[in-house]
This record gives sequence, C-alpha cells and structure tokens, in this order.
Amino acid sequence: MPGRTLPTLPTADVASHNTASSCYVTVGTKVYDITPFLDDHPGGGELIVEYGGKDVTEIMQDEVSHTHSESAWEILDDHLIGFVAGEKVIDAVVKSDDPFAIVPLEPGSTEKGMMELESGGAGEEVRKREEVSKFGEEQAEKAVYENTGLSSAEDLDKETDTREDYKKHKFLDLDRPLLMQVFNGGFSKQFYLEQVHRPRHYKGGASAPLFGNFLEPLSKTAWYVVPTVWLPPVAYGTYLGFTHFTPLQTISYWMLGLCLWTLVEYGLHRCLFHVDHYMPDNRFAITAHFLLHGIHHYLPMDRLRLVMPPTLFVALALPFWKLAHTVFAYDWYAAVTVFCGGIFGYIVYDCTHYFLHHKNLPSYYREIKKYHLQHHFADYENGFGVTSRFWDRIFGTELAPPPMPKVMKAV
Repeated sequence: MPGRTLPTLPTADVASHNTASSCYVTVGTKVYDITPFLDDHPGGGELIVEYGGKDVTEIMQDEVSHTHSESAWEILDDHLIGFVAGEKVIDAVVKSDDPFAIVPLEPGSTEKGMMELESGGAGEEVRKREEVSKFGEEQAEKAVYENTGLSSAEDLDKETDTREDYKKHKFLDLDRPLLMQVFNGGFSKQFYLEQVHRPRHYKGGASAPLFGNFLEPLSKTAWYVVPTVWLPPVAYGTYLGFTHFTPLQTISYWMLGLCLWTLVEYGLHRCLFHVDHYMPDNRFAITAHFLLHGIHHYLPMDRLRLVMPPTLFVALALPFWKLAHTVFAYDWYAAVTVFCGGIFGYIVYDCTHYFLHHKNLPSYYREIKKYHLQHHFADYENGFGVTSRFWDRIFGTELAPPPMPKVMKAV
C-alpha cells in the first residue's frame, strides 16, 4: 500500500497555529503538529507555544538554552503533518518548467526537483531536518549518562522496542508479567541495579503487565485517587483539632506535621526507596525493591504507577501513626492534628510527583520538574527531594545543573 502524501501548507496557515490548543512548529520545510506533546514536554508546554508557528531548528540546537537529544528530534518526527513552502521554494516553483517535480515537498521529491531547489538556494531548507540527524549521529556516543543510558529528559518519552531491549540487555521482557521475571531471573544485585535504573518507556506511558492476573488492578492507581481517599479523613482529623484546641494551637500542630512530612519525604526516598547498595543480594530483596520503587525508575512515565496505592500507603503510614501517638502521648488530639498535617503533605507530594511527570506546570514548578526528571535521566543517587530541594541542600545531595553530556559512555 503506497504511503500517504502529506500536504504542502501555506506559510500563513502554519504561522496561525501558535496557541496551546493548536501548536505547529517547523524545521526547514517540514511542519509538525506538537499539540499532543505540550503537556509532556519536560520544560512545560509554554516554552514550546512561544515558538508556535515558527522554525525551531536554532532553539533545538542551542546548547546554552537546552541541549536536545536525538530522541527529542525523533519525538518531533512522530508529529510530522506536512510541509511548508517558503519564499525560496516558491521562487523555485515559479521559475521551474516542471513545478510538480518540486511540489509536493515529500522527502527527496525528484532528482530534478532537488536540483532546481539547490540552484534556487532552497536546498538547505529542504535538507535541514536530515542535516540535524547527521549531527546527532556524530554526537550520539557522547550523549549518554553512564548510570542511566539516557542523555536528556526527552529520552524518558522515547518508546522502547521491547523485543530489541530484551534481546540486548537480557533483563525483563516488557510484554510479559514483570514480577515473576524479577523473582525468578537469577539477577545479581549489581546487574539488577544497573538495569532497573536505565529507564524504559512502554507503549506511550501505558502500564506494562506486573502480575498478569487478578492482582493487576491493585498495582495501578490514578492520581486523583490520592486526594479523593485521603483528604476527607485529613479534613475530619483537622476539624477534631479545632474542636479541642484554639485555632492558633491547631494551626501550629498542623503546620508542625506538614514540616515534618518534608523530612519524611526526603528520608523515605533516600533511605528506603533508594536503599539500593545496602540491600541484601538475594531474590527476595531485589523483588521487594522492584515493587517498592524500582519499577518507577524502570518505567518512570507509567501514568498509573506514579502515586502510591492506598493499601501500600496504609502499611507505610501505620508506623508514623504510632510514632505520633508516642511523641504526643500527653494529648490524643495533638497527635491526630500533627498526623493530619503530615498526611496533607503526603497528598501534595504524590499529586506533585504525578504532575512533574505528566502535566504542564507554572514556572516555579517547571524548575522542580526539571530537577526531578534529572534524578531519573542523569543521577538517581542524588536529588531525593520531590516537592522541594531543601533537604537535598541540607544533606549534600542536591543535583548540580546537568552538564553538557561529556562524561558519557556508549550504551
């Protein structure tokens, strides 16, 4: 079946698509509709909309602004919708004795057409995307972080070829239930940690099978489940505090719980989720690590495994409930109010975590998003703060701005 011929669009039409509801960009003569990608862009959709209807070659290659990997260009290619004829191309068509040799502007239209475009000075525009690919191939060997096998946040959205990935790395087959593969794989701790921190992207952010049976739904949680389930008890517990204390006392206890949560967030992420090198080297420890946090680093863009399932949260929260009632044993209401402040912090944390991966965010959160995604694509051994980097600064685990990828190693 012959391929579909893409249209050649008027310049004015392309330029008019410059809003969040319809955003086109161009590279030379190629036109891309990247509206569906706006929410997933690591720097936020507003940065793309700013260049809506314009050529983005220069900004995509600008190392000072942001280094875009070949994966980013490949994502762009997935959104190709047609071509645009600039002034030089139109001049070449007008002067040609065979204009249909030039348009439509499909890749490599005809040999005669390309010769006429070259003579008219339009050849560079037509070849621009291909020239970028050549440059990317030359840079590929030095564009990969050794720990993760990625070079930028855009790589997190590059779909994994499941067959090739399994054939190359001999780790997990993403098309088969993952849990028993981890348990029965016979992996050493070193090999497991190397592989689980090299992110994969499964079918556009879908969930790879984990259990492969009736337990599968229990491993998936939509982000809105977190506030739906936990905000009502938090509101009730806070109300109980107001019935027992003065407003100032209640707010003070509640804010204490919220502040303590930020330390708990950091501590859980660093000391439990990333116990990594301190865990035993056996199948039980490796499987537990995978279920608790490893799967998130392995498939970081899985939309349904980004927030904590309620059952797991109850198990992790119970010790903190006991701790609160031990520390504040002198007053049950004080313990409940502090605990509610902490749980509210958890709700904010889990929702923020989801939004950092999948939503377009205000400018302040865009910086947090860049910081957190750097934890995934560059350095998983630092950058444990999700809602802020405050405790990273205190404990010396703050991520430095990502360098131009030079300390790299071939995948």
